[in-house]
Amino acid sequence: MAKDTLSITDNRTGKTYEVAITDDTIRANDLRQIKVQESDFGLMTYDAGFLNTASCRSSITYIDGDKGILRYRGYPVDQLAENATYLEVAYLLINGELPTKSELDQFVSNVTHHTFVHENVRTFIDGFRYDAHPMGMLVATVGALSTFYPEAKHVLDGDIRRAQMVRLIAKMPTLAAWSYRHSMGMPFVYPNNEMSYSENFLYMMKRIAEPKFEVHPEIVRALDVLFILHADHEQNCSTNVMRGIGSSRADPYVAVAGAAAALYGPLHGGANEAVLRMLREIGSVTNIPAFVKEVKGGGGRLMGFGHRVYKNYDPRAKVIKRLADQVMDLVGKKSPLLPVAMELERIALSDDYFVSRKLYPNVDFYSGLIYEALQIPADMFPVLFAIPRTSGWLAQWEEMLLDKDQKIARPRQIYTGYDERKFVPISDRRPPAAPASHSKPRAETD
Repeated sequence: MAKDTLSITDNRTGKTYEVAITDDTIRANDLRQIKVQESDFGLMTYDAGFLNTASCRSSITYIDGDKGILRYRGYPVDQLAENATYLEVAYLLINGELPTKSELDQFVSNVTHHTFVHENVRTFIDGFRYDAHPMGMLVATVGALSTFYPEAKHVLDGDIRRAQMVRLIAKMPTLAAWSYRHSMGMPFVYPNNEMSYSENFLYMMKRIAEPKFEVHPEIVRALDVLFILHADHEQNCSTNVMRGIGSSRADPYVAVAGAAAALYGPLHGGANEAVLRMLREIGSVTNIPAFVKEVKGGGGRLMGFGHRVYKNYDPRAKVIKRLADQVMDLVGKKSPLLPVAMELERIALSDDYFVSRKLYPNVDFYSGLIYEALQIPADMFPVLFAIPRTSGWLAQWEEMLLDKDQKIARPRQIYTGYDERKFVPISDRRPPAAPASHSKPRAETD
């Protein structure tokens, strides 16, 4: 018997089936042959939340959560964070290889000269209420770009597709900064093509009336590193949405808007804000033992620890922890929450309760402290996540379009409703019985 097959015996019928194994995976559709009656639909798998289902083959990002490994196109993320720029990494994600000097220069030039947006976009953003959330504005505005580039619908044309990818990477910082400025009641600042990608974003976001606005190079570098660490993360919630929308051949602007909407959720892009709230509630190092006791007793939740994928120390968290100290030294003001975070981490990593549950710090544990040190409000945290993740979304989107195995996303369901019922005239209807109570759903960050 071949070793690369799985034998399945259906105890309902006594029949045995052989299913091929490729890359430690079986094709779900191969289970359709397993039936009791010939007229049956066939066996399906049930996997709520995709806990153990591969929806694609991808060569972009590799994660081994048990070993704490994250690689983009084979390169460890910590090496890229130490040696590369964000636009180098964006090029790597999209093209599969690190660029040569000339390739990078051309890519940077293309991105830089597409940072401006149509003046109508300014009018569009001005139409939002004064207290609109920046992420809500970003989601709507990115989707609106679809109307400015109608040719973007030709997603199978390689040249047109790549043009939109450059535009999206280039314009996201502009839209993000303008969303922030509108929420603060401040005039918009146009892009400065003499600046680098990350510096330009800080310039558009922070400039007041300085004749020459300057940001410390190490602050710019810190933001670039954060952008690298957030550029892609395999098949997470927002990437799954990007691929799902893209599978209908929708243009990349509406697909990115949908992905950004998924990122907007507190279990995804808003997790670092939840960490800050937790640290503020703890207040001081002296309150940590009582907080830990409460968590272990089921009365609280340790935010920023544990991850759907990582069962070891998130490799991004190691880089960000070092970065937090550097940034606070640069801005000349240590956050009072930093000692709380470091002591909480020390206690959690030495406590069998957390270690046995593989609850290690993730990328969200320190990133919020860095953004806060840069005087960026919490409402902007998911926006800052969306800027760099755009390159990852686009790389995944293009890979999906070029994958001959992919079809329009259409998961199956297990129907649990009524069988056929007869229509009842309104005069004969009675109120339904009270529904059974349900337990509170369990939250888990992505």
